[in-house]
Amino acid sequence: MRPTRQAASRLTLILSGLLLALGATLTAAPGAQAATDVQAVADALKKNPVYVDDAASAQLSAADANALADKIKKADKPVFVAVLPASFPGRDDLFQDLRTATGVTGLYAVRLGDRFDTRADASVLSRNAASNLSSLVQGEDAKSQLNDFVDQALPQTSGSAPASWGGSASDDGGAPVGALIGLGAVVVAGGAGAYAIARSKRRKHEDEQRAALEKLRVVVDEDITAFGEELDRLDFHPAEAGADDAMRADYERSLDAYEKAKSFMASAERPEQVRAVTQALEDGRFSLTLLAARREGRPLPERRAPCFFDPRHGPSVKDAEWTPAEGAPREVPVCAADAVRLADGADPMARTVVTDSGERRPYWEAGPAYGPWAGGYFGGGLLPGLLVGTMLGTMMASPAYAAGYGSGYGDFGAGAGYEGGDVSGADFSSGDFGGGDFGGGGFGGGGDFGGGF
Repeated sequence: MRPTRQAASRLTLILSGLLLALGATLTAAPGAQAATDVQAVADALKKNPVYVDDAASAQLSAADANALADKIKKADKPVFVAVLPASFPGRDDLFQDLRTATGVTGLYAVRLGDRFDTRADASVLSRNAASNLSSLVQGEDAKSQLNDFVDQALPQTSGSAPASWGGSASDDGGAPVGALIGLGAVVVAGGAGAYAIARSKRRKHEDEQRAALEKLRVVVDEDITAFGEELDRLDFHPAEAGADDAMRADYERSLDAYEKAKSFMASAERPEQVRAVTQALEDGRFSLTLLAARREGRPLPERRAPCFFDPRHGPSVKDAEWTPAEGAPREVPVCAADAVRLADGADPMARTVVTDSGERRPYWEAGPAYGPWAGGYFGGGLLPGLLVGTMLGTMMASPAYAAGYGSGYGDFGAGAGYEGGDVSGADFSSGDFGGGDFGGGGFGGGGDFGGGF
């Protein structure tokens, strides 16, 4: 019996609702509707990578928006672009609200009036890279700016386009009921398959994190042990003759750093948490250096980075030129002993770690797992320049490192293991969603997530 037109229409509506619920929404042309709030923008971006508000349509034509969207789709990258009027409501927390509303891990770019900036999940693009991309295109007209941004961003962005961008708009008013039922069954099966793939990816990511953490644990435990031995050799007693309050404070800070390092390592569940351990050790060693200077009546040293070649050597005393294998010369912070070795043409006493092949090599010639360890000692601002041209530096600057190790020198992405294009919903940390800064010091000025416009 052939179903009535009314029944067919009703079934069409039901199946359309199912398609939307499963995230396989039909693609909409960018700029097809005016946004009244962040949710409207998010709904549009879940269907298409580029959204242009009607009130900002003079900035980017529909043809240019479609061409930009096609470019992003062909690259299969989770890059989202929104063009909004300067008067757009709720702009103080726009990026965080937009990311929460879409629920999709990715790189987000917003042109707000004539201002432009970006945010990205750490698993997709590092904070520094997102900020740099924004800085490179400041001051351009909308079409040039957005195309230049996308051209620069696509090669650096990790992950895949969200599944909700798939499909195309079509007129299904006359589609046979049987075909619609079959389509619904395919969507349901596809949704189950996508869920299974997502679970498999998360398990793989978690396994990789555990393996990386265990590799780091060996190195960090050696560092903690070495610092404990330094405390023992110091042989300082708070009540000893000549001890004053400043010395006792230095000693107390050293002990606190030692206990913090042990506690942080014992509770670490992800590799990026190792940064807090090595940062505590660096703080503790500087306190010991201050204490030694006070006991010996020497001038107090300035706060400097640890010795580049082995942070266990303690704070550096100067910068010296060093050239890595197949790399360019650069100035690195060195301890007194390594400064003498370099001046004599000898090799520095480098910290070696076990590589994936099982051999011991200097840490800068090892795999990306040691990024969090080095990041705690040298910080995100100093480390990139020190490691340029080395194996570790190259790996940490690559999109692959961003996907696996965060590319922010130890910052993994969303803690749950979501990768670019994955639907995480509101399961993300604002601290892992970084880039430039619309507010505070000015638009495009870089900085931590927060602030808003």
